[in-house]
Amino acid sequence: MAGRRNDPVMVFSTERGLVCPKCRLPTSACRCGKEEPALAGDGIARVRRETKGRRGKTVTTVSGVPLGVEALRNLASELKHRCGTGGTVKGGVIEIQGDHRETIVAELSRRGFTVKLAGG
Repeated sequence: MAGRRNDPVMVFSTERGLVCPKCRLPTSACRCGKEEPALAGDGIARVRRETKGRRGKTVTTVSGVPLGVEALRNLASELKHRCGTGGTVKGGVIEIQGDHRETIVAELSRRGFTVKLAGG
């Protein structure tokens, strides 16, 4: 029954070691996460405060930044350092812990991005 929906995915081989589940190459030769193109967007960085689905914790999100994946990670790192807090990048959206909208808007504007406050 070729083409079943629940085919097992090989993640380790005794011949090659760890294997990427997407391209099935050894992880040392895998390029899946390294050559992602720039994220699509309209070029406007939207900064919003969110609490929904986060057990009441406030998170500041930045979406629509016209940068590639690696540049977006670097920007997130610099924003976290500027705000003095933690955060992450998920699906092209920068998440910074806490309400830091004003600081982030000022920093992104200083860097030349078009920035809008979104949401409430």
